[in-house]
Amino acid sequence: MEERKSRPLDADGLWAYALRVLGGRAHSTGELREKLRRRAAEPGNVDDVLHRLKDAGYLDDRRFAEGFASARLSGEKFGKTRVIQDLRQRRVAPALAESSVHQVYEKVDEEALIEDWIRRKYRTAPREGLLQDERDMASAYRRLARAGFRTADIIKVLKRFAKNPELLDNFEPPEEEPSA
Repeated sequence: MEERKSRPLDADGLWAYALRVLGGRAHSTGELREKLRRRAAEPGNVDDVLHRLKDAGYLDDRRFAEGFASARLSGEKFGKTRVIQDLRQRRVAPALAESSVHQVYEKVDEEALIEDWIRRKYRTAPREGLLQDERDMASAYRRLARAGFRTADIIKVLKRFAKNPELLDNFEPPEEEPSA
């Protein structure tokens, strides 16, 4: 199949394209800037379109970040760390990502979130002895860490579900990869 090249867009075309993109789903300013740059005939038009979108109330990174964090909390029930990481991947400024997530998660009991997460992910397994051995606990730990929960909270909750909670007393979490 032959790839179709789209023509570069002038300022009016860029505006219409931006409105279509935002009509599909919300975007951060950084995400939209990248999309517009790829389509712009004149690079200077990108910032003009972004300013117009902000002035019209169509583009607001704070609103985007708070909405994204709320959706991740109510839907996938991810931990703060994962949501902040996902926002950064969507080109939201790190400080804004962190403040928005902390505001959304302000009254959230992350230990309760971890318990709910374990119950959802292991709903077919018998409750007693859910985490039978070190391999089961290590697997659950890795999954919870990827879901964005803090190590101390993960271990505290895993002890409640483990057949032998004393195995976690000397648990050394794997070294975490540095955040991008």
